[in-house]
Amino acid sequence: MRSKLFASSKASSPTNSNDKSPSRSPISTPSRQTFSASIMEEDLLYAEQIINRWDLNSSLYTKQDSLFTGDKYEARQFIKSVKNLQSAMHYFVSESARSDKLIHAQKLMQVAMKRLEKEFYQILSGNRDVLDSESVSVSVSGSKRSSRPRSIISEASEDDDASEEDDRVSVSRSSVCDGERVSPSELVMEDLKSIADCMISSGYGQECIKIYKIIRKSIVDETLYNLGVEKYSFNQINKLDWDTLELKIKKWLHAEKVAVKSLFYGERILCDYVFSSADRIRESCFSDICKDRATSLFEFPELVAKSKKSMERMFRTLDMYNAVSDQWNEIEMTFSFESTVIVRTQAVTSLVKLGDAVRAMLTDFETAIQKETLKNAVNGGGIHPLTRYVMNYLVFLSDYSPALNDIVADWPLHIQSPLPESYFSSTSLDESSTISSRFAWLVLVLLCKIDAGAELYKDVAQSYLFLVNNLNYVVSKVKNSNLGILIGDEWIEKHELKVKQYAANYERMAWSKVMTSLPDDPTVDNLPIETARDCFRRFNLQFDDVYKKQSTWIIPDSKIRDEIKISIAKKIVPCYRAFYENYRDMFRGVDSVVRFAPEDLGNYLSDLFHGNGAPGSVNTTSHSSSSSSSR
Repeated sequence: MRSKLFASSKASSPTNSNDKSPSRSPISTPSRQTFSASIMEEDLLYAEQIINRWDLNSSLYTKQDSLFTGDKYEARQFIKSVKNLQSAMHYFVSESARSDKLIHAQKLMQVAMKRLEKEFYQILSGNRDVLDSESVSVSVSGSKRSSRPRSIISEASEDDDASEEDDRVSVSRSSVCDGERVSPSELVMEDLKSIADCMISSGYGQECIKIYKIIRKSIVDETLYNLGVEKYSFNQINKLDWDTLELKIKKWLHAEKVAVKSLFYGERILCDYVFSSADRIRESCFSDICKDRATSLFEFPELVAKSKKSMERMFRTLDMYNAVSDQWNEIEMTFSFESTVIVRTQAVTSLVKLGDAVRAMLTDFETAIQKETLKNAVNGGGIHPLTRYVMNYLVFLSDYSPALNDIVADWPLHIQSPLPESYFSSTSLDESSTISSRFAWLVLVLLCKIDAGAELYKDVAQSYLFLVNNLNYVVSKVKNSNLGILIGDEWIEKHELKVKQYAANYERMAWSKVMTSLPDDPTVDNLPIETARDCFRRFNLQFDDVYKKQSTWIIPDSKIRDEIKISIAKKIVPCYRAFYENYRDMFRGVDSVVRFAPEDLGNYLSDLFHGNGAPGSVNTTSHSSSSSSSR
């Protein structure tokens, strides 16, 4: 209708195609002013009807009343009336700053803003469950609406057209019609956005912002409190015993993950969406709500890193390092505002301090190994406690190799030792990986201690067995963990061969007298009876001595244990069997000469290397009967 009226007015005005500056009718301007005034008065009247119906001071108002329920037709009409009222106020100001109509319009605007303020509060406080961080982030990131705000989610142009609210609602409705489900979170966020846009454009943004900050900050505080996040001082952290501090670190690791991926991220999205029409406001709201709590959250690792350092704290320190570094992209994106730079700075500071703490603990670990003196031999030549501790520590440490690579990247390994550098020149080691060389070095330091520990044994055979057990344990740990990837297959093959060499040395040193007690050629059947008797007696004596000595020795690895037993049996039993078969009849019934049947030897050998001791000692009587039975 308005376009038709203006078209009629233009059509009735005289024009001259040859006149570049057409003259207007003297009555045309007052006519249009009168028409505009009537339109503004109609808008004022219409706004008055809508706004007064929802006046909080009206006798018709009840606490159950809400604009934003059902199909929200009333809400759309209310928002539209406020925008029309704004236009009318601008017109009345241009006519007269003291116009009665302007004063009346201002009073209506105050009533409308109080109503919207109340609605904004009710929506925020009454929909905490659907405005939780996870629901918000899922809803907005999956939304297909064209009215997405400029934010960390997407970029879209702002539209101040009066029909924007209607467009959003119609889009939501069409989504439902098209089968796309609109979540409760999306609908509530649309309502909050429409109110915020209306209040901000009307000059009442502060009232809206104050409510938003109070409610959302309380939610953030409550969530972090439930996650166990507390504010600590350095003295408080430093005085805690490790068990108590470790529990707090575990809580922090869980809380940090939830806070970064859900809580703070969701708050950023909600702020960006609700206040998409005003960049400064959305930054201010998010910063005031999350900045201090996020800074406090990321300060905790720094305090832990500065506190007492011990090797038992290494893994929790690395856990915190991983937690921050793995989520750095989310942290940087969520706290990208200039006003939240302190959060990013604190996160980086904590990473640096955690890295420093890890370096210090690695240095202490290496120093502790080097200073360790193996004073006492391990019973049975088994695995030394230092070997177990160091290798288990390194295995767990290797699981953190990506973080350790970052931490030691600019911390070169300086070796001040006469040990051969060829140990580190293995082609299987990645030259670009500093942590690989460092792990190889720590293992080598341990192997040097193992070599020194072998010297504690007076029996050379047992010292070789000690080397077999400990080196095999080291190789097994490397082979079956990430250490194998870091140190390389060539290292593993080289040291597996060394284990076999140690095993061969043990066999030679431990069983050579038993083997040489038999004739060089046991198949010869023409030895004098005295010579044969001496061979049997010498074999009995040597085997009995070796067996008793080794009855308490131990080989924990069943595979190595069986391999050594089989190797010993292959060297002894066939020779003894040949000699036994040739000369046993000479001494039939004389058990003191032929004490062992070939089958007995296998039984004795099967008892070895379990560390059982007495049960495996040679018993002449029992084995004599065994020999007789065998014969």
